[in-house]
This record gives sequence, C-alpha cells and structure tokens, in this order.
Amino acid sequence: MNFEMYQDVILTVDLGDNGICAGDIGTVVERHTVPGKEVGYSVEFFDMTGRTVAVVCVTASLLRAPTTADRPAARTLAAAGA
Repeated sequence: MNFEMYQDVILTVDLGDNGICAGDIGTVVERHTVPGKEVGYSVEFFDMTGRTVAVVCVTASLLRAPTTADRPAARTLAAAGA
C-alpha cells in the first residue's frame, strides 16, 4: 500500500527498541524507494503533548491506514513495558 506524505498511519507490529507498539498512530514524514525492494517510510510518533518520541523507518507492509472502525486510545509508557 502507498501512503501520502503527512498521512496518519497505524503500526501493525511492536517495535520494542523504540517503545512503539502495534496500534500506535504516527505520521509519514518521508518515503524511501529502492529499486527491487519494498517501499519504506519514515514515520514520526508523538506523545499526547505533541513531543516526538521516535522516528522509525519501516516497510509499507508494517503499516495500515486508519479506518472508521479505529478508536484512539491512551497507554502509559510503563504499560508498554518500558
């Protein structure tokens, strides 16, 4: 799936090294295209105050677009296992 710049996306897997979990919402800030490879994206994740907590590069297959069935949720960093 292709995503637009500055589109909100939802991560589908845990990225434990960054404290980012499946279901976290981020914003696409860069697209990476390498011939013969899956398209990748740099995605910026924020806390609820708007502070950047991580910018990660992931392949498109690890992201999905939000749908009307999605609902925002809150979790503390401690709950995420950090």
